Amino acid sequence: MTNADLHMHQGRGSQSFDRLVKYIRVRSAKGARFVEFDFAIGDPSLFVELVMPQGAFDHFCEKNEVVHMTTEQMQAVDAEMEKWRYGEETLMAHNHDRATQ
Repeated sequence: MTNADLHMHQGRGSQSFDRLVKYIRVRSAKGARFVEFDFAIGDPSLFVELVMPQGAFDHFCEKNEVVHMTTEQMQAVDAEMEKWRYGEETLMAHNHDRATQ
């Protein structure tokens, strides 16, 4: 692959990247000094946790044209995290089930 081919390939990738939906889920309390949030690109279940001052967060959201995760997306993410944290058929999963009852 030549440098020109590599540049063209990277250009196509960045265009498709720009078209992907960018999701956020705010986890901090409203009015907190820092905004704690999850940020995902393309798939709400694959996210990173970020922390920013309010002004930087506002700029970040505007620049990335973010979409807030829906309630259904947040529930799916939480359910998947529970599976990873506690498993489905493990001793820890059964202990967690008893604690929530």
